[in-house]
Order: sequence, then C-alpha cells, then structure tokens
Amino acid sequence: MLRAKRFFATLFAVSLMAVGLTGPAAGQVAVQDGLVNVAIGDVEVLNDARIGVAAVVAANICGVEVGPVAVLGRAVDRSGDTATVCETPTGPVTIEQN
Repeated sequence: MLRAKRFFATLFAVSLMAVGLTGPAAGQVAVQDGLVNVAIGDVEVLNDARIGVAAVVAANICGVEVGPVAVLGRAVDRSGDTATVCETPTGPVTIEQN
C-alpha cells in the first residue's frame, strides 16, 4: 500500500511540474524576424530589409553613426513600434516593423 501511495504521489508531482513548465505562452506584439522597413515621409525606401542594411541606409540619409541606428532597428523589431531616426526636408526617416 505504501509503495502505491509513493508511486501515485510521484506521478502527481511529476504531472504538476510538467504542466507548470508548459503553460501558455505570453502573447507577443510582433514576430522578431530581423527584418524592418525604412521610409522617408510617405515613401517606402526599403521593405523587409535586414536590420543592418536598414541601419546603413537610414544612417547615410540622416548623416549619423550606424551603430545607434542598428540598436534602434533591433528595438523596433522586438517591440513592433515605429521609430524616427531623423527629420529631412521631405519628411521623417522612420524604421518600422515589417
């Protein structure tokens, strides 16, 4: 009898641990795929571009360093938000999630 109780207690504990470890996943805002879009005003310059390429293009347009723009691109890819790199006479240079 004692062996049966231990067996079922162990089985129950393992079942609880398995359910606790495989609970529902938290909802994500955006899929992180390493791709973003770059736009100047209403004109899309790059669509579904890798973050590094988008950072180089946006940095060249704005005349700024590439590193901070790449960090901004990664943040946009993670959050799904849109970020403005700089303002130009034709409109803001933005990076947005694809």
